[in-house]
Amino acid sequence: MEYELYGMLTLWPKELRTDLRGGLKARDKGDLALSEQFLRRAWDASKTLPIEVFKEEPYLKTSGIAVLLASVLEANGKSEKAYDIYSESLALLQRAEEEELSGPEKLRAIAISYKLGEMAAEMDRVEDEERHLVWAVEAILKSVFRLGEQTDSNHVPEAVITSVPREPSTQTMLSELSLPAWVTKTDVAAPLEALGTFYAQAGRVEYSRPRLGFDIKSLGAQLMANLSELIIRSQTKVNEETLHQAEAWALQGLQITMQAKEKSSSINPTCELAFAVALFNVAALRRMAGDNDEAKRLFTLSLKQSRSIGLQSGIEHAEKALQELGAPADAKT
Repeated sequence: MEYELYGMLTLWPKELRTDLRGGLKARDKGDLALSEQFLRRAWDASKTLPIEVFKEEPYLKTSGIAVLLASVLEANGKSEKAYDIYSESLALLQRAEEEELSGPEKLRAIAISYKLGEMAAEMDRVEDEERHLVWAVEAILKSVFRLGEQTDSNHVPEAVITSVPREPSTQTMLSELSLPAWVTKTDVAAPLEALGTFYAQAGRVEYSRPRLGFDIKSLGAQLMANLSELIIRSQTKVNEETLHQAEAWALQGLQITMQAKEKSSSINPTCELAFAVALFNVAALRRMAGDNDEAKRLFTLSLKQSRSIGLQSGIEHAEKALQELGAPADAKT
């Protein structure tokens, strides 16, 4: 039985097999200190090997070793050291050219960044928490939802649904490591929700971070709008609970955008766009809830905002919604 468990790592590079076997065996026997020694050697050795020796989806495999080591460190009460290993692994993923990474590899980076955000929160590292959550959310928008591209509203990209490797051999190799569930089943909504919660905690940190190159507060509003839409799309039949959850996020996004507009000393294009979208989303959800009067009022405000910033798609959608509700597109609020 022992050979079956620890002798099946033949798909891994031969330079790593002995230490991986030793690390897994020691971990399962409860000897976390010995497991750490073996796995640290395997992790260090993996970084000296050419990435090509790991074959298909190599970064899933190298980061898998890092996650295995870090999870042992966490289990042994060494959170700081685990945090460092996760950080090093994420940095290696981030340094890889984006076109080199498969969908599951991108999701692995998102999962690790989100994990670091959670750990930073526990360690009271506020700036690190924000940095990791923002990076995870940006990665979702850029790599998963293909921000800025026109996509079929009924199509959810494959990477959103699954983090399963493409090659059976890769699946086998990763299954041999018995990685924690959070890294094998990535929930792309979780970083969005965590960032929304982060910004909802009033007075904790400033919303705007010039070093990041964009208005974080407006981004937060957009993300909440995206999350409300994702919640609706993920359901074949929208029930009252789902509708309530989606509307809660949409309203929070609208509130954040309004606050940002009030505090801004100049016109912020990102914020103005987010305001038009947030108004439309809340209006659409009010319509789904059967509150047509409020829906008309909010669609009209969205139309007015879209016209003011020249957002043609927003104008068209709002006008169509008002026509379907039997209200003139130039109705007064």
